[in-house]
Amino acid sequence: MNRLIPVTQVVTNSPPNHVSDKIYPRSFSGIYRQIRIAAGSMLFALYFGTVWLNWGGRQAVLWDLADKKFHIFGATYWPEDLFLLSGILIICAFGLFFITVLAGRVWCGYACPQSVWMWVFLWAEKLAEGDRRQRMKLDDAAFSQEKAVRRLLKHCLWLLISAATAVTFVGYFTPIRDLVPDLLSLELSGGVFFWVFFFTAATYVNAGWFREKVCFHMCPYGRFQSSMVDNDSLVVAYDAGRGDPRGSRRKDADPAAMGLGDCIDCEMCVQVCPTGIDIRDGLQMECIGCAACIDACDSIMDKMGYQKGLVRYASDNELNNGMKNLIRPRLVAYFFILVTMIGLFSWVLMTRPLMSLEIERDRGLFRYNGSGNIENSYLLSLTNKATEMRSAFIRVSGAGGINMSGLDEVKLRAGEKREIPIILEKAPASLQGEVTNITFEVSTSAEPEKRVAAPTTFLGPVFR
Repeated sequence: MNRLIPVTQVVTNSPPNHVSDKIYPRSFSGIYRQIRIAAGSMLFALYFGTVWLNWGGRQAVLWDLADKKFHIFGATYWPEDLFLLSGILIICAFGLFFITVLAGRVWCGYACPQSVWMWVFLWAEKLAEGDRRQRMKLDDAAFSQEKAVRRLLKHCLWLLISAATAVTFVGYFTPIRDLVPDLLSLELSGGVFFWVFFFTAATYVNAGWFREKVCFHMCPYGRFQSSMVDNDSLVVAYDAGRGDPRGSRRKDADPAAMGLGDCIDCEMCVQVCPTGIDIRDGLQMECIGCAACIDACDSIMDKMGYQKGLVRYASDNELNNGMKNLIRPRLVAYFFILVTMIGLFSWVLMTRPLMSLEIERDRGLFRYNGSGNIENSYLLSLTNKATEMRSAFIRVSGAGGINMSGLDEVKLRAGEKREIPIILEKAPASLQGEVTNITFEVSTSAEPEKRVAAPTTFLGPVFR
């Protein structure tokens, strides 16, 4: 039995918003708009505010590419910790799967950066050029001084938002407190200037010009939405059983006597849609689940004295037979996989050693020393990932009779990386072959149970 809701590709002879291909979303109000504003404000506060926080005398969140260190509040991560990034991305992917099975493209509507910035750019456009009808009229009008001023104001606002976005983004890789003064005094290096310019242009083009086209043609999420959503997923849906047949009428008219449903065919749901679709045609790939149509339709239902919810979050089963079934095997499976992955990631993060070890052998194979023993030389690279000074204790295991010359205890400052030369010697008579497998181990006084081990070999002559 197929439990997938088909995503409808709707083709119309003319776009619903205007005579051109441009979409002119109308202003509206409602509970879902307030939720979206709250979510967007929180994301803006996190994005623009976190970069200015300090922690322990440095920027709290800084991806220092020059020193190959990644500071996230009290923790410092190194290139060898990048596997943790893969874990985060996998967790985010499964989180997106879980959210999609539960409530469709709710991520796109409320938290996707493209959608959030698009709404901000639409607000700036409304501020400069007016609401939907005024913008349509302005576009159709001949060139004039007023049109030039309004257009200039709009693009200046767009560029200001884009520049602030770009500077903040680059500030996560270059200390923001140095970046901003250098920018204002035009003393940026060529590389930093390029990235500020690049991300300014990218934000300006994506959120200002491309807008919904990014969701249509560049984002793959809408393409596989239909394979994730099933008959019990909550999606933005039009209740055709209640709304059809559609038709205009007076407020005091009896729709039942006229043979009409509750939909008055005002097309407000179409006019407020940022992607320009008609939700009454069914779930479509272009729908980003922002619920703007729900707010618009509910306001019309209020004015007409009808019950709200003609367009609402509902599942296909709920619309067809009134059954709600939010808890189902696939959703439960995604939930347990997600919880398990978060638990494993947290365990790895908490138990990972804060001392790293790399070994490089001397280019020579081996040599005899003055005592007639065989020597091998190594270069150990130790990195203290902790935020305080730690003592590292070095030992070698895997073969008896090996003596180690060099430091066996090293004090490393927070974030310090040091190379330690080590010489191992062994009596020729104790060798059992040309190659002996050994292991260097490093532990710290702060975490003696967390040992970092690196295998290598001890080479000797061939005895025949």
